[in-house]
Amino acid sequence: MSRELLGELISEAVAIFIIIALGDSVACMYVLYDPSPYVNAYWGVCMAWGLAVTLAIYVTGSVSGTHANPAVTLALAVFRGFPWKKVLPYWVAQVIGAFLGAAIVYLLFQPVIDHFNATHQLTRVTGGAAGVFFTHPGLAITPMHALMDQIVLTAFLLFGIFAITEQYNEMAPGANSGALIIGLLVATIGASMGYLEAWAINPARDFGPRLFAFFAGWGESALPSPDNYWWIPIVGPLIGGVIGGGAYRWLIYPFLPARRRALAEATQAAGGRVRPASTSDVIA
Repeated sequence: MSRELLGELISEAVAIFIIIALGDSVACMYVLYDPSPYVNAYWGVCMAWGLAVTLAIYVTGSVSGTHANPAVTLALAVFRGFPWKKVLPYWVAQVIGAFLGAAIVYLLFQPVIDHFNATHQLTRVTGGAAGVFFTHPGLAITPMHALMDQIVLTAFLLFGIFAITEQYNEMAPGANSGALIIGLLVATIGASMGYLEAWAINPARDFGPRLFAFFAGWGESALPSPDNYWWIPIVGPLIGGVIGGGAYRWLIYPFLPARRRALAEATQAAGGRVRPASTSDVIA
């Protein structure tokens, strides 16, 4: 393994570690305390998750680009030339980082978790306080409906990320503010749709902490979880990410004026002999 790739994998692990350490901690604040400091301020939970993403990007973006999400890595490989040979290593690093982030949350909140379960006559095996680590369907949501939800929510996420990071998008935020806008995108998805099943929209965000919880005493309530739910926050976001990236690629990208100008200038400079870079480049 090259030093460059090693640095990228460490960066990805650190990024999702930051997101889970802060995000699952705010979940603890929301769930475990009575009264919850967020009981009438759910937007604060959403903002905490979003700003955790922003911080992760500012810390690691220069090294790995801060995918911090297998769905992002897959969409970038499909549509933006990210090397396929790096996809699986990035996924593994992301899951490891999420696992370690959950471990930090447990280190901090373990006494509070045990107090919550004792007060409510719950146990880890039956899923007591499990929601601070991983997601599950909310009110009236079946696992299959949750799969559809995760596809849609992650499609919104990748559609937004592609727009925010597109070099030819003249309305995109500048380089130094893009991280903040991506964080606000995550927060907005949570604020508008998060109660469906806690807006995983990230296979590593759910599976890493779920795996930690399995070993920390939650057992089958974590894996495979009630209704064998564990695979939904993995498969749904991977599908949704490709759909969202594809939607941007085909519905917006071909019509960006700056891209069309650049293509026209390159064609003119080469005497009209430039071959389009992709199928979308021939759309008039």
